[in-house]
Amino acid sequence: MKFLVPVLTFAAIAVVLWYALFNLNPTEIPSELVSKPAPEFALEPVPGYGPGLAQADLATGKVTLLNVFASWCAACMAEHPFFMELKKQNVVEIYGLNYKDKPDAAAQWLDRHGNPYARTGMDLKGRIGIDFGVYGVPETFVISADGKILDKIIGPVSKDMFDMRIRPLLNEAGS
Repeated sequence: MKFLVPVLTFAAIAVVLWYALFNLNPTEIPSELVSKPAPEFALEPVPGYGPGLAQADLATGKVTLLNVFASWCAACMAEHPFFMELKKQNVVEIYGLNYKDKPDAAAQWLDRHGNPYARTGMDLKGRIGIDFGVYGVPETFVISADGKILDKIIGPVSKDMFDMRIRPLLNEAGS
């Protein structure tokens, strides 16, 4: 009996960890902001990349994406070619929120890899990221025609992820 309690405790913990490891998807962490308007903000642009970005820019009358990225983010580079392809095909308008980056580094990164964004904003201190509940980069928010958050995707957006999570929202909205 003395050994039964620790063995059962260990077994219970092992079952919970096994379930979490194989059944929970880290890209589907729920966000309290889903179905709510995007937080209010107004940001300066990445140098040389337009007039800046504000909450009002997200309510375009069609579904859009807000991509949180940084020049120092390796995973951002993984999704970047796909975003360039979306821009080229005019599938969805993408806005860029540059997160905790140096202005010159962000501009050089966009110069080197291309700019898929309709507008960019610099969140130098990460304050807007906090308002959006950003855990890290990249993260992408699907924004409704009237500026509400429809979904939050943590990690790089791939074609499969886009087809599974974003395209249905575009189709539903007729975008």
